[in-house]
Amino acid sequence: MRPRPLPPLLRAYHYGLIALEPALAGLLAWRRRRGKEDPARLPERTGRPGRPRPAGPLVWAHGASIGEAVSLLGVVERLTRRGVTVLVTSGTRTSAELLARRLPAGALHQFAPLDAPRYLARFLDHWRPDFALVAESEIWPNTIMALDRRAVPLILVNGRMSERSARGWSRTPGVARALLSRFAVCLVQSAEEAERFARLGAPRVEVGGNLKFDAAAPPADPRRVAELAGLIADRPVWLAASTHPGEEAAALAVQRALAPAFPRLLTIVVPRHPERGPGIAAQAAGAGLGAALRSEGALPHAGVELYVADTVGELGLFYRACPVVFVGGSLVRHGGQNPIEAARLGAAILHGPHVRNFAQVYDVLGRSGGARQVGDGEELSRAVAGLLADAAAARRMAGAAAAAVEACGGAVERTMAALEPFIGRAAAGRLAP
Repeated sequence: MRPRPLPPLLRAYHYGLIALEPALAGLLAWRRRRGKEDPARLPERTGRPGRPRPAGPLVWAHGASIGEAVSLLGVVERLTRRGVTVLVTSGTRTSAELLARRLPAGALHQFAPLDAPRYLARFLDHWRPDFALVAESEIWPNTIMALDRRAVPLILVNGRMSERSARGWSRTPGVARALLSRFAVCLVQSAEEAERFARLGAPRVEVGGNLKFDAAAPPADPRRVAELAGLIADRPVWLAASTHPGEEAAALAVQRALAPAFPRLLTIVVPRHPERGPGIAAQAAGAGLGAALRSEGALPHAGVELYVADTVGELGLFYRACPVVFVGGSLVRHGGQNPIEAARLGAAILHGPHVRNFAQVYDVLGRSGGARQVGDGEELSRAVAGLLADAAAARRMAGAAAAAVEACGGAVERTMAALEPFIGRAAAGRLAP
């Protein structure tokens, strides 16, 4: 079969990445110095494998960061039950640390290769996937074209595309069509997104729903849950989760504003990027607050007013401990972080106005009464104060959030139904003489 022609812009991108490979090596070295790459596993970013390929059918599943990778876990678990090895790739150290703890038997993790032709050839020569899944909005041209040349089916799962992104793609319709037409199936979160993908040239689009609604609650060590509960049992406490720069200042302001009305108030901050923990603690100390870092082994004892949980994979612990949660990335123009885990674990949810990345989820939670929007730090203070003062109202919000999330499940089942033909062909291909 002759390769399908590419628009000039995609050809330029393809050959440009070949020419720029030395610069990509420099980029990886810079990221390693900044602590953004794992030095021991840096070769994986250039397609060099970190372990042998297991025998039998293998599916490549890619999620860029923690949120996307976690959304894939339900599908990964179901695929491994079918006897399929799942190679899960991601691009961040924090996602790798979390996946090391949460991947099921039969799945393994590698760092994703950069979108350079030679890196991808190395990666695909070794792993030889039977088909590939990418989560949400990961559209890397050379990856898509490399899979297409090898006749490896590529499926978009949990796909999302805002109207703003669709307008951007529509400015280069030939590029959009050339890339999207190479997906075997696009399983997207909503009917509105299905229309956008189809309009841009995806030949087969189905509404699968949002896999995040099916994600299991993040785990927590029962002993640590009991330890934390004992330490904070008689204190009013709230959590600022997955915060970004600028939002910690709002959390400090809440602590200072509410402390007179709520003696022994404890604010727990879990920064989205744990390496920022020491800076946040220094910021709190500069504001006259007693601060402690979990990464240093500290616990929220009586003298701690702001507890910085700068560790990976412990949000499940803090969601279980805190009845009121502000979900970050939403007071700043980041687009919001995922509130579903907090809803599953019984929290009343507060958030800022910038939630475009989770607009559908927040719409569901808002209509149910399980989440409340605040416009700025002052509104956040008032909302936290109201919920701490009225435990019954906080419980009603939490119950509404949990029920709304539960009612929106089913995406894993729909995704697996769409994948069934590809699973069957992979198994048949490996069993054939």
